[in-house]
Amino acid sequence: MAEELRLGAGELIGIVLDPGTFASWDLPTAQPADASPAYRADLTRAREVAGTDEAVLTGRGELDGRPVAVVVSEFGFLGGTVGVACAERIEAAVRRATAEGLPLLAAPASGGTRMQEGALAFVQMIRITGAIMAHRQAGLPYIVYLRHPTMGGVFASWGSLGHLMLAEPRALLGFTGPKVYASLHGAPFPAGIQTAENLARNGLIDAVVTPARLREFASRALRLTVRRPDADALPDPDARRSAGAVAAAAEPWQAVQRTRELARPGLREVLRLASNDLVPLSGSADGAHSGLVTALVDFGGTSCAVIGQDRQGQREHGPLGPAALRRARRCIQTAAELGLPVVTFIDMPGMALSREAEEGGLSAEIALCLADLLSLPSPTVAVLLGEGAGGGALALLPADRIIAVADAWLAPLPPEGSSAILHKGDTSFAAELAGVQGITADRLATDGIVDTIVPGPAGDTAAFAHSLAGAVVRELRTARSIPQTRRLPARTERFHVSSTLG
Repeated sequence: MAEELRLGAGELIGIVLDPGTFASWDLPTAQPADASPAYRADLTRAREVAGTDEAVLTGRGELDGRPVAVVVSEFGFLGGTVGVACAERIEAAVRRATAEGLPLLAAPASGGTRMQEGALAFVQMIRITGAIMAHRQAGLPYIVYLRHPTMGGVFASWGSLGHLMLAEPRALLGFTGPKVYASLHGAPFPAGIQTAENLARNGLIDAVVTPARLREFASRALRLTVRRPDADALPDPDARRSAGAVAAAAEPWQAVQRTRELARPGLREVLRLASNDLVPLSGSADGAHSGLVTALVDFGGTSCAVIGQDRQGQREHGPLGPAALRRARRCIQTAAELGLPVVTFIDMPGMALSREAEEGGLSAEIALCLADLLSLPSPTVAVLLGEGAGGGALALLPADRIIAVADAWLAPLPPEGSSAILHKGDTSFAAELAGVQGITADRLATDGIVDTIVPGPAGDTAAFAHSLAGAVVRELRTARSIPQTRRLPARTERFHVSSTLG
């Protein structure tokens, strides 16, 4: 990244916050008592060069009229490095933001730990991390904007803990600095690895955003995550309408075939046509990723965290593996901390079947997704959107309310796989098994697993998307009306069935 593009801390604050609203929280800092003459001279020069008294500015202001706390690194002050006094300032600001109930925007640009202060500076990252986690656990949004460069202990602590992780274009981001790596290994660090764009491609950054767009992006994220009184807490009168009255039953094998049609609309179309706003998580919602979307979404004025299996993305990038479920779990954790409801969309032919998936902990990630959703305090809605084959579909199913599209289905394996198991490798019994395994939406409703069925896509994709989004909002209202003491046990109880075997 060109040096001339680097903004100072004051300049970034001026771009992001409403004019005239910033109020500094910074108190004068003292030099370390045991600082060497050379270090004291370095600190004096740093103040002259940067025009600040430390490597960070903190305070509060407003962002589109919404109060917010900010912690912004000043790279011009000794490369934005963090020593004891700097850490004290950061911790004090984070603790004050927590006490005042303010969301926090951090914008690090740092070489990491201040080497002149050694081990004492190094361990300050633990101190700052503790303050950040207390802020998150208070249910307050934490947005991180990684600037060029953010390295070492800063990136490995408070720079990587955002509910939303944003980064400056072409920013150098990493644990080991390129110069350090080259000096230790006698060769340059591989090119293109420690860049904002590469980390976004690998799901570690949610979005790459220019400084000019940071204000708009952060404002949208805060609108979707800051808690507000639930205007829609009471159930909609239509929310409990019977599944059988909403859509006609689908013939099982025909339903399976319809969900596999290439032209069938999926999650991308639903989000594009029926959401009022969307902020991606893990770089996924724009399709730049695998077939799993995680995002903050507004459906009909209701904010929620969406975790969805994208049929188009799976065709383009291959089946989902354990890494996708780890991203799903990060989204669940974000929702839990911020008190956001979770909506899952299930549409998958099956998970990755490979050595890499097994060694990557696929089974464990499915189990952990189930556990996370079953224990999530927030209201949850699951949408069976199309194909629902195997453990990957099951992983996103636990919910307070479950919606199914009329021709969607759920099965332990695709019907061909079940046929192969029961008929010694012969897949020709797939249609028969689809009919007897109880996989269709209407049968799932009869068995008490599905609460509401909505009509499938019938040529009008926009109408389908809006119908489905409306059902999501209604079911979220119903989920919110369930007393907290009943919500969690009821998620498991819906799956209780009695054996009919003698």
